Amino acid sequence: MPMRISTVRGREFGAELRRVLAAAGLTSRQAAGILEWDEAKVSNLANGKGGASQLEVALLLGVCGVKSDEVARLLSLYCEKNQQGWWRQHGARSSAGLRTVVEHLKVAKTMTCWHTHMVPHFLQTARYMREVLSASSPASSHELDQRADTQLAMQAFIQQGTKCTFVIHELALRLPVGGPQVHAEQLLSLMSSANRPNVEIRILPAECGAHAGMAGPFTRLTFDKYKPLVWVETENSSLFAETDDAIRDYERVVDALEENSLDGDTSRQLVVALYDAL
Repeated sequence: MPMRISTVRGREFGAELRRVLAAAGLTSRQAAGILEWDEAKVSNLANGKGGASQLEVALLLGVCGVKSDEVARLLSLYCEKNQQGWWRQHGARSSAGLRTVVEHLKVAKTMTCWHTHMVPHFLQTARYMREVLSASSPASSHELDQRADTQLAMQAFIQQGTKCTFVIHELALRLPVGGPQVHAEQLLSLMSSANRPNVEIRILPAECGAHAGMAGPFTRLTFDKYKPLVWVETENSSLFAETDDAIRDYERVVDALEENSLDGDTSRQLVVALYDAL
């Protein structure tokens, strides 16, 4: 099946358009009928492929009853739909929604996640996650719960069959986040996760010294219909890299990390040993 010509921004616009169509109680066919368009035109927009002028998009949003300030935001996003790569700033703290990530996780074929100093979001227990969130971004208890619930919800996509490889530095597993009880609970959870048929956990041993992933953590996603992308999360922003050069560079890092990390069985044995040593 050929890959769709689209970008992260274009697909984000498509997801937003599907949302406003649903809120208006309209299908693509119904919206096209109102505007006397071919249904494929609305469908292409909803799939992030473009195919309409800015004025036509404004008319479609008007049919859906979108308010003026939201129309301006969506039109700005539509105008940028062909730009590859996206640095999304979230404000004072990391976004609780992570909507862009979730939309791509829903359709990802494979996920490769590398982390240097903590267990990746997708494998964290609820208590471990709250310790990480409260340490990095002090907030009210309600806000912490909301952000933790959002991140925990992302873990559901691991259950849906996406092939996942997690490469984690050994020192991340030795860091006693939350104290002995939370630490032990997290290691026990990793042992359970490693038994899932679509999950492989590989540990990069500390004795490797300098390694290809020292620039920091990232998540690479591949798709059946789209080109690969890499998600890099910072304290208050997300970077989505999708240019060919950027993806090739990250693929070299992934290859080097996998070459130097322990295999799945040996990694599992190390996690068990760390747990037993507590």
